[in-house]
Amino acid sequence: MNRKKTYIGIAVIVLIFGIIVIPKIIDRSMRGEVVDNDRLNVGQLDTQENDGELAYININGADRKVPHFEFIDQNRDTITEDTYKGKVFLVEFFFTSCPTICIPMNKNLVLIQNKFQDNPDFGIASFSIDPEHDTPEVLKEYTESYGITDPDWHLMTGDRKEIYELANVGFNLLAQENPNIEGNFQHSGLFALVDQNGFIRSRRDEFGNPLIYYRGFIPYGAPEVEGEETSQIDILIEDINKLLNKNKK
Repeated sequence: MNRKKTYIGIAVIVLIFGIIVIPKIIDRSMRGEVVDNDRLNVGQLDTQENDGELAYININGADRKVPHFEFIDQNRDTITEDTYKGKVFLVEFFFTSCPTICIPMNKNLVLIQNKFQDNPDFGIASFSIDPEHDTPEVLKEYTESYGITDPDWHLMTGDRKEIYELANVGFNLLAQENPNIEGNFQHSGLFALVDQNGFIRSRRDEFGNPLIYYRGFIPYGAPEVEGEETSQIDILIEDINKLLNKNKK
């Protein structure tokens, strides 16, 4: 008798689920609101509400922070993650002889540099993925040719293995040699945004998922993705300001 009542109870629960929950799931699917939180394979959705606050990038249960690094910049100064302590900064991986995406990437970074040129709490970290060629002297010439003047913009070179580990493991940004493509190196054209405490941050998409990184390889003012009215560089400038202004409160 008790077993019969148990079966009846389960049947009632299933019926209620079918009447109330399933139609809602179907409705959300029809409107495109059901998404996979791990669709980018880079971490779990941040638990904060999508309220305009920039997301932390959560990977394997921990907010992703810039790992330790130590390299030499264009002035032969030793630069580490502590150099940027207390600053909002951008991270890119590039190489000076790059004939393709590095050109618009660094032109966009110069534009951003000029927006924040009077702010000592902002910086940029550029890591060369061709460190054998990109000596401090070469990097110094590169800064002059691109109009890089911000003293907190460090173009770095050093041990190849350490730079590639920083890119591929530390930031999950692709960097590798590829003799089959123009320039012989393949890398991501994305910028990482880091807050004053060294955490990687981003805004969320319409579903609440962190966008992770910002497209840096589209020339400023050029069309990007169909339906987008605001360029990624404009969005990035807005988000840099969010972090800088939050620190003042």
